[in-house]
Amino acid sequence: MDQVLPIALISLLLGTAIALIFFKNYFLKRKSEIGSISEPGLHPDLHKKPPKPTHQSRKPHSKPHSHASSDKDHNKKHHPLDLNTLKGHGDSVSGLCFSYDGRSLATACADGVVRVFKLDDASSKSFKFLRINVPAGGHPVAVAFSDDASSVVVASQTLSGSSLYMWGEEKVKATDDSKQQPKLPLPDIKWEHHKIHEKRAVLTLVGTASTYGSGDGSTIVASCSEGTDIKIWHGKTGKVLGNVDTNQLKNNMATISPNGRFIAAAAFTADVKVWEIVYSKDGSVKEVPKAMQLKGHKSAVTWLCFTPDSEQIITASKDGSIRIWNINVRYHLDEDPKTLKVFPIPLHDSNGATLHYDRLSLSPDGRILAATHGSMLQWLCVETGKVLDTADNAHNGDITWIAWAPKPMPAGDGRTFVLATASVDKKVKLWAAPPLKI
Repeated sequence: MDQVLPIALISLLLGTAIALIFFKNYFLKRKSEIGSISEPGLHPDLHKKPPKPTHQSRKPHSKPHSHASSDKDHNKKHHPLDLNTLKGHGDSVSGLCFSYDGRSLATACADGVVRVFKLDDASSKSFKFLRINVPAGGHPVAVAFSDDASSVVVASQTLSGSSLYMWGEEKVKATDDSKQQPKLPLPDIKWEHHKIHEKRAVLTLVGTASTYGSGDGSTIVASCSEGTDIKIWHGKTGKVLGNVDTNQLKNNMATISPNGRFIAAAAFTADVKVWEIVYSKDGSVKEVPKAMQLKGHKSAVTWLCFTPDSEQIITASKDGSIRIWNINVRYHLDEDPKTLKVFPIPLHDSNGATLHYDRLSLSPDGRILAATHGSMLQWLCVETGKVLDTADNAHNGDITWIAWAPKPMPAGDGRTFVLATASVDKKVKLWAAPPLKI
């Protein structure tokens, strides 16, 4: 009996020791497994989940970049001619216009605000802009500069019809106190007219300096309604200078020649009508008689523009062609305008049918024609009609207006002609002119 107790005690001790060793090994192994899950990068044998940690590691890197910068990077990759995007618009942008010196760009937005951007460099990361709120109940649909960059004519659409406003700034008087710079005053409404085309909407608003003949150089503005009427206004005073009835069922658009001599309108017909603005010796408008008619297209003309010298008109039609017309003729002697060139529109749908252009705008040197169809932007050589470049998706929605700056603008290290485009995607983009391929 005395021998049994020592043996039992020894067995108990050995069993306890074995149990302790077993549990120690178990907990050490368990601890190792927990560590390998929390720190996968430290264990090369757990490479089954590298995509997840790699993806997570990229997230903090992208957070410091704003939405604007990520969009800008995308735009740069999208097209090499894309210089910049002007954001901050709260709704569709329906109109834009450069000032005569090319340093300001006004935009008309459906959020009820007209913005006047200061463009010192087209490739700048940020732009200062002046904010003009249109009176309640209306939203701006088109904009044109008056005599200077501080005077803006705006067409605003309301339920009762279209209104026309001119905002202008008072000149700041010099003070003896040179230490404190006076604040620039906000522009005030200098004149306004309501129901300018009865209850019809304004399709286009275009301004230019009246430099032809006895014109005094002041700005004249043409507003084209969705009906058949066009009105000519004096930019500074708001006086109605003339009225035109196209008698063409419904207008598509109208514009004025750069020298202020002609008005041309495109409508739902194949012909384009042109009127001459005749000035009196004192610079006022005497009359606006019909001058000529451009005949040659087989279907409706969708858009037109004048060349910088005001002697030619470029038209785009649903018949799938672009025509360049010489209007420098003696129409008083019944001399007809001549077709100089005819180019096929280089756009086709999936079935091969020719598409038409929605908008046209000619560069200040008269060599590059910018054209749009939906959200697509294209540049053509005026001399040959060949496509210089194309941005298939220039915007994330239809392009509503395009315009060239009147002179080359600074863009980074150089200067270039700049095209501005507006869209329903709430953005305005600036594009560099493509190189001419000879």
